Amino acid sequence: MSGPTSDVQAFEAHASDADLDDLRARLAAVRLPEAETVYRPVPDPRRWDQGVPLADLVDLVNYWRTGYDWRSFEERLNRIGQFRTTIDGLGIHFLHRRSARAEATPLILTHGWPGSIAEFVDVVDELADPEDADAPAFHVVVPSLPGFGYSDRPATTGWGTEKTAAAWVELMGRLGYRTFVAHGGDWGGNITTVLGGRFPAHVLGIHTTFAEGPPGLATDGLTAVERRWTEETRDFYEGPRGAYAKQQAARPQTIGYSLVDSPVGLLAWILDKFAEWSDTEDSPFETMSRDRILDDVTLYWLTRTGASAARIYYESHNALDPELRVDVPSAITIYPRDIEKCPRPWAQERYRQIVRWRSPDVGGHFPSLEVPELFVRDLREGLAAVLAAHR
Repeated sequence: MSGPTSDVQAFEAHASDADLDDLRARLAAVRLPEAETVYRPVPDPRRWDQGVPLADLVDLVNYWRTGYDWRSFEERLNRIGQFRTTIDGLGIHFLHRRSARAEATPLILTHGWPGSIAEFVDVVDELADPEDADAPAFHVVVPSLPGFGYSDRPATTGWGTEKTAAAWVELMGRLGYRTFVAHGGDWGGNITTVLGGRFPAHVLGIHTTFAEGPPGLATDGLTAVERRWTEETRDFYEGPRGAYAKQQAARPQTIGYSLVDSPVGLLAWILDKFAEWSDTEDSPFETMSRDRILDDVTLYWLTRTGASAARIYYESHNALDPELRVDVPSAITIYPRDIEKCPRPWAQERYRQIVRWRSPDVGGHFPSLEVPELFVRDLREGLAAVLAAHR
């Protein structure tokens, strides 16, 4: 295993006081529409039928302006360890937490949209240095996708999931990790699939919460539950709930003006997804903290990446190679309230060596935030099964 290269530079997050003052001023001067016309008293999931309810947004905007502490999140990032390196002309930001245990396995965690590195800050330490001596330990790397967070915003087309996966192999090599395991959900799941399929010489195996079978498979032979999964997934993407993806795939620049210019517009656009895609009955704050969601949104705001992050849909929508097959050991977890749930018979057509398959009773699209203890346990057990397949 080669050593780290000098191309990797330490990085510290520190927003200027002027940027934070500007954010608070914009929040104070917000112009809001009237309340939704489907108003219902709390709690009731139908309150969200037209999007984020006005009362919920007002409460969160007031907290963002007067109670939320961005500096504490910056300090957490800096304690974990932040770095940047340039790959194919683009600056890539990442967290890197080495385990104290000599036998630790390198692990790359990849987020999606509307997530960020904020999805993983609460689990990095436990993955790197678990209290249980029998639990596997990992050298944890958490990159910001191109156009997200403190990574550079691409100035040209081409930074889709295939190129990003290749960049992750280069990144891990620069850190001295010739071989590694990988995890991801959402776009991170897509990238993790590409990692396992394209780079088996480097990727020991994968764990994903976002498995994708090849297109065009029949429902014959599926269980009733699996059929329901396929129907729910189809309805999500073909119905109005999938409009956000079509908008960002077709016109990311247009929606990007609002996301970069208005913090409240950005908050509403992202909060809507945290609410709809989580395993909750009324509000995302049933399982996730206001602070963690605001960490995520504020990161988008301060780095001005609302438009550049949306472009991942333009670059990669329906871009996963239908012929791609993953022959490395794969662990797959399907959370019950995720937006895309792949039946195992379909997954097996792409992932040829599934060593562990789980479908927990709780959890949605953001398991590391919704059910962090379950997420860490499941990830450990999944990757342990992956590594055991090599013995």
